Amino acid sequence: MPPHPNAPADRGVRTRGIPSATHVDHVAYTVPDLDDAIRFFTEALGADLVYREEPVRADDDAMRQTLNVHPRAVAEIAMLRLGPVTNVELFAYHAPDQRRLMPRNSDYGGHHLSFHVTDIDAAADHLRAQPGVRVLGEPRTVASGPIAGMRWVYFLTPWGMQMELSCPPARLPYEESTVHRRFSLADRGV
Repeated sequence: MPPHPNAPADRGVRTRGIPSATHVDHVAYTVPDLDDAIRFFTEALGADLVYREEPVRADDDAMRQTLNVHPRAVAEIAMLRLGPVTNVELFAYHAPDQRRLMPRNSDYGGHHLSFHVTDIDAAADHLRAQPGVRVLGEPRTVASGPIAGMRWVYFLTPWGMQMELSCPPARLPYEESTVHRRFSLADRGV
């Protein structure tokens, strides 16, 4: 039987992409208040605080050159761990030219962080009980397409950041047409 057309030639060696890259190390989000965000991520979402840095600033042009922010910007930074594989870096900037509107999903730079859950109704109820959280409706089920059967619902953090709960069925339709898979703890025997 010939290999699937989407199968990599050798799972251990990549011939495209960033040389030597092995995985995504972390995702990072800018928040309005680092203490409040750490509290929300740890208490409401179950993250662990890995470390918090001293405020980062520069007297030269390093902030602009390395982070693409105002040269006099000051960044407070913390790293958190969500579950077994996701590192989330939180930044709280103080900058003279800072825009304070959260992007919507439809805006350039719009984003969301999605949590894999096994009981979406219980997870949504938990979030509804958190101060300042707004769950956007009731969980919905994808009716057709590559992820038919997936249940999902979006929610907003107290500062307006978009997040999602995702609850997939045991198998998704796309799995019939490719060897590639979304990560799951089942991949690790958990």
